[in-house]
Amino acid sequence: MTDFYDDLETRSDDAREAALMTALAEQVGHAKSNAPYFGELLADVDAPSVVSREALAKLPVTRKSALIEAQKADYPFGGLTAMATGSLARIFQSPGPIYDPEAKSEDFFRTARGLYAAGFRAGDLVLNTFSYHLTPGGFIMDAGARGVGCAVIPAGIGNTDQQLDVIGDLQPVAYAGTPSFLKILLEKADAASIDASCFKKATVGGEYFPPALCAEWEARGIMAYQTYATADLGLIAYETPARQGMTVDEGVIVEIVRPGTGDVVPDGDVGEVVVTLFSKEYPLVRFATGDLSAVLVGPSPCGRTNMRLKGWMGRADQSTKVKGMFVRPEQIAEIQKRHSEIFRARLVVDTRDGRDAMTLHCETDQSGGGLVDSIRETLQAVCKMKGDVELVAPGSLANDGIVIEDKRSYD
Repeated sequence: MTDFYDDLETRSDDAREAALMTALAEQVGHAKSNAPYFGELLADVDAPSVVSREALAKLPVTRKSALIEAQKADYPFGGLTAMATGSLARIFQSPGPIYDPEAKSEDFFRTARGLYAAGFRAGDLVLNTFSYHLTPGGFIMDAGARGVGCAVIPAGIGNTDQQLDVIGDLQPVAYAGTPSFLKILLEKADAASIDASCFKKATVGGEYFPPALCAEWEARGIMAYQTYATADLGLIAYETPARQGMTVDEGVIVEIVRPGTGDVVPDGDVGEVVVTLFSKEYPLVRFATGDLSAVLVGPSPCGRTNMRLKGWMGRADQSTKVKGMFVRPEQIAEIQKRHSEIFRARLVVDTRDGRDAMTLHCETDQSGGGLVDSIRETLQAVCKMKGDVELVAPGSLANDGIVIEDKRSYD
């Protein structure tokens, strides 16, 4: 059995670049001709001439943060898709809200490659705890696992006691989900004397994965690797057994640009991840994810030859990912709008006991548990997850324009 998903992963740099650049010109032409948004954006671009990274770098960037307004003007996808809405397999709604398409092709999000690198193999039983409700996370990993040949338990998030019953009864060998939820499952299984030693492999994403937690799981026989995927793009990069950065998927071109621009930065410099996607249904050209990363120079010891990223290093804008879900400045503004008592608000995201946590600091001249409880309920309703609320005196928050402060460390 090979260590690689296919021969694309070990081809020479020259062979990969030649194939990508040929496909790039075709994809730019396809996007221009079939997706109304790109037809307008790339109207003055000569698609056949876009056959180098230098030519690609001259094309305009489309930012994820701009999708909300574009989609409002032209539901559901702002003219970025190249097929009729009714011909899709599914339509998802991510926080924002942003609508994301899934076509009917097998493993549309291409995550099978990343799961294979994490050790998933045909015949494995996978507990998939990414959400299946409206957001695409569950389907992204579900399709990839089935593409490898695994059977999937569509657990989704929550219902911890029921999931522990499933683990005890069915003994899945693999896990897909956020690292914090696997931590909860393992701790509660230990406390309830439920045998969870069945887990031997895991793919985790959606939030920070502390090295100490990775080592803790390895000591108990679980090899866990990170997958970097988004609702818009599917798989972008994935961790391999080398544990040195994340290898870029074969179905995309990744650039690292200076945040707020389309200018490519030198290898090793931190910048925003920009992706061109070779999907005929959703032909995203120079799509800026809002994520920060950097190119890791040199070949991977695992034998894969594609570009490597250092991993997810935070957000280029103030939107941030908490427990696998994006939280955006617009959502904090909505909370403040619903509570006239709040003069200024600042969401602080940090890590507690290895898990993501968030606290909304609210400037107000009022006090009392009733107000705290009311704001906490609104926070959960708007952001779709729980958080703490702290009332602070007027003028005590820095007047620096920061609405979401991420205090997590990515060293």
